[in-house]
Amino acid sequence: MSDRKYFGTDGVRGLVGEFPITPKFALKLGWAAGKVLAKSGTQKVIIGKDTRISGYLLETSLEAGLIAAGIDVVLLGPMPTPAVAYLTETFRAEAGIVISASHNPYYDNGIKFFSSKGLKLDDKVELEMEAMLDEKMTCVSSEQLGKAKRLDNADGRYIEFCKSQFPQTLSLDGLKVVVDCANGATYHIAPSVLEELGAEVITYACEPDGININEKCGATHVEALVRKVLETKADVGIAYDGDGDRVMMVDHKGRVFDGDDIVYITACQAFETNTLGGGVAGTVMSNMGLENALKEKGIEFERSKVGDRYVMELLKEKGWKIGGESSGHILNLDLTSTGDGIISSLQILAAMIAQNKTLEDLGKGFVKYPMNMINVRYPKGTDPTINPEVIQAVQEVEEMLAGKGRVLLRKSGTEPVIRVMVEAEHEKQVFDYSKKIAEVVESVSNQDV
Repeated sequence: MSDRKYFGTDGVRGLVGEFPITPKFALKLGWAAGKVLAKSGTQKVIIGKDTRISGYLLETSLEAGLIAAGIDVVLLGPMPTPAVAYLTETFRAEAGIVISASHNPYYDNGIKFFSSKGLKLDDKVELEMEAMLDEKMTCVSSEQLGKAKRLDNADGRYIEFCKSQFPQTLSLDGLKVVVDCANGATYHIAPSVLEELGAEVITYACEPDGININEKCGATHVEALVRKVLETKADVGIAYDGDGDRVMMVDHKGRVFDGDDIVYITACQAFETNTLGGGVAGTVMSNMGLENALKEKGIEFERSKVGDRYVMELLKEKGWKIGGESSGHILNLDLTSTGDGIISSLQILAAMIAQNKTLEDLGKGFVKYPMNMINVRYPKGTDPTINPEVIQAVQEVEEMLAGKGRVLLRKSGTEPVIRVMVEAEHEKQVFDYSKKIAEVVESVSNQDV
């Protein structure tokens, strides 16, 4: 990714009003995307967004750029990221664009693309767009200009798709569910899906105002959902993030189930029904307890780098279907082409109904290892992870763990920080061992100053 000027691992992202999240850049990006995509002959692009106030600004700019390049535009309005992926494929569009900064605060925003198959764009196409961004912007002749229209029933189409991924033989009748939509893109989708499948739905953070997205709510702030579940005596709570591709859940006792828990339950249900089709993919941050619990059931488990893009790559390489991150990005390639919070949560609810068990019961086979992480700053241009003293400290801790724990040193992708993570069977071990390694990392870092 180092040869890119604008695109990161998940499109273009930043602070609204600062380059590249400006109307001028969005206009040029829309034009550049249009010029690249028009080569294939298909002349239609779908645009969806989350509920950030800046979505209007970026949507209009992208629309103008695409139209100037001769591309027709279909506007969805506020829609979850996975819904844009699904509708892009359904409408045979050449690409889908999502205006969202996912779980970030309202003052951030981003622009990411999906291919005609509802997948993240190939690197080759993104690089072509980057090259086009350096060209002078032109406009096609008036008769070749694109047109724009709004798809009024986009939410209804996606609601029906979500419902179709829930077993027809099952119903959510009698289930009380609290749903927290993070004041984001699922606010008008998830409650309807759950209600139409029979659940009694209590909504929370489903009133977006443009600036309250992800604010002390949603998948990154589940404390309010826990309180609401306990207060209403609900059977289960579900929290999505601002763009609807992450999910966290809460059982009737207020225990939080993160992405690792959801991957475990999803994989076990698929294993029991002979639909797993191979192993399970996680990341280097997936809890060691998940790996052990799956292996006890005879399910293979492998790790990728952090990021749903890399989980997807591993699944494709292995020919597997199910994977995810502890942050709540869950992939089930039998059902969707990308992470989908609503559909992932429906699979858990289906398992509860099919097995007549509570969420607490479904998670009992998976015991998380205690984990501690310490962030240590280091001088730019150095790499403490390859220092002999650090390597020796890691080896000593690994010997003490004797295979009953795990050490991970990872450089942050956004700041000069080494993340020192230790997992072990006992809490005291993780704090003692992580501190031991962190002190060595800090010591060698100070030598380099």
